[in-house]
Amino acid sequence: MPARIRHIALVVKDLEATADFYEKALGLKRSEMSEGPTARRIYLSDGHVNLALLQYKGETGSGLKNPSDFVGVHHFGFQVDDLEKQQKQIEQAGGNFFFDLGHPDDDDFERKFKDPNGIIFDINWKGWVLTSGKVKIAKASAPIKAKAPRAGAHRRRRRTSK
Repeated sequence: MPARIRHIALVVKDLEATADFYEKALGLKRSEMSEGPTARRIYLSDGHVNLALLQYKGETGSGLKNPSDFVGVHHFGFQVDDLEKQQKQIEQAGGNFFFDLGHPDDDDFERKFKDPNGIIFDINWKGWVLTSGKVKIAKASAPIKAKAPRAGAHRRRRRTSK
């Protein structure tokens, strides 16, 4: 199956006001504000594609020297069936690894790349919050080594959508 666009990320000045706008103007479903290692965020969705509203904390993960000076589309994301295979395809086509957001076993893990133009995009096999095809994973009780899941490993886990 080809990769599916499931995530578009915007950097915005005011998370709450922007989320209110998209929720009221377009009827998107909204998450609570949360904070990750690189950014504060609110997610909205039509049920298929996740719109992430972000305020980056710094250059790490954003690639922006002055993230507070930037507003606009920052990156987009694809849900893929096989993380390792897709990474090889991306690199063979001229894309370059940029940044891992989180640990591959985390529910909100993203592997980020830059295309030949320097445009950032990410992939994951679990999908994004509020989207169709989102895979729910039970948290492991023991620490897991930092490596991507084996090809096809996700097929053994039970899939449910939010």
